[in-house]
Amino acid sequence: MKLYGSKIPYIARDIIRTLTSNEQIEVSNREEAELDIQSVLKEYLRRDRETTEEAKDLIEKRGLPHGQFAKIKRLVADRKEHALGDDGVVWMATQILETFMQSRHIDEIFAEDGDLRRAMIEIINRHTAIEDELDEEVRKRIRNLQEGGSQWDAEYGRVMEQIKRKRGLSD
Repeated sequence: MKLYGSKIPYIARDIIRTLTSNEQIEVSNREEAELDIQSVLKEYLRRDRETTEEAKDLIEKRGLPHGQFAKIKRLVADRKEHALGDDGVVWMATQILETFMQSRHIDEIFAEDGDLRRAMIEIINRHTAIEDELDEEVRKRIRNLQEGGSQWDAEYGRVMEQIKRKRGLSD
């Protein structure tokens, strides 16, 4: 799961549209309700970037191999109580639900918390699943290189950035 800043407005719009059309919530101001959701998603993204930077700094300071990045990021995230992956999606949905409870722009909530959370998780997952698709496309383009080497790593990063820019996903 990778949340791109450029996708946040679309996710927020999709959540409000889906929940209102399913009559799970009633909204008085659609735009403001979307902004409420965007603020939660942006906060998650901010916390994730902070965690990533701290993990990179630790790897550099300790002279660890870059292959340790995921493990170090998980340790930093645990210390900061920052949810990653599927747990991050659940965290976002829970925070959005809490925002709904306090928002002046959500007039009524008709659905159970669990039903709302599941609907939001499905929407967020649908919008963030692009990472696997991107990875597959990059691997197809660089299939002539041996995976794991420094040349492969460098080319993977370069091609991934090209594809992200082409699709408007660069943060």
